[in-house]
Amino acid sequence: MSWNIYLSGEIHTDWREQIINGCKELKLDVTFTSAVTNHEASDAAGDVLGEEEKSFWRDHKSAKVNAIRIKNQIEKCDLAIIRFGDKYKQWNAAFDAGYCAALGKPYITLHAEDIIHPLKEVDGSAMAWATTPEQVVEVINYVISR
Repeated sequence: MSWNIYLSGEIHTDWREQIINGCKELKLDVTFTSAVTNHEASDAAGDVLGEEEKSFWRDHKSAKVNAIRIKNQIEKCDLAIIRFGDKYKQWNAAFDAGYCAALGKPYITLHAEDIIHPLKEVDGSAMAWATTPEQVVEVINYVISR
């Protein structure tokens, strides 16, 4: 069975590439999908629908356009990896985790130990919590290969 894995969350480090490369090295039968990871492009997703005077409405339109992609990819995935980084609060990642939980989609959280407390509910519904991309690859390998 080929696995479809959705990568959600922090966009300022190379954690996605580490997981993708790790799975390639193990020759795992996986396909990865993700939200748009170019911050500027994501913020401008709704601009085609017209300019807005207030940033709230620009963000609102772009969030909805982005949600078309995200909602479909989460619904089609077999597993989601939800990454919370150090630099910004990833509210969108928390929302993605909640959506996965509501759909009964298994997900793994990936974050440092210093944010265990604020993510206790998100981690509570996760199938696993990892601190490194290498751990995520090991879990994927186990789930797919054993």
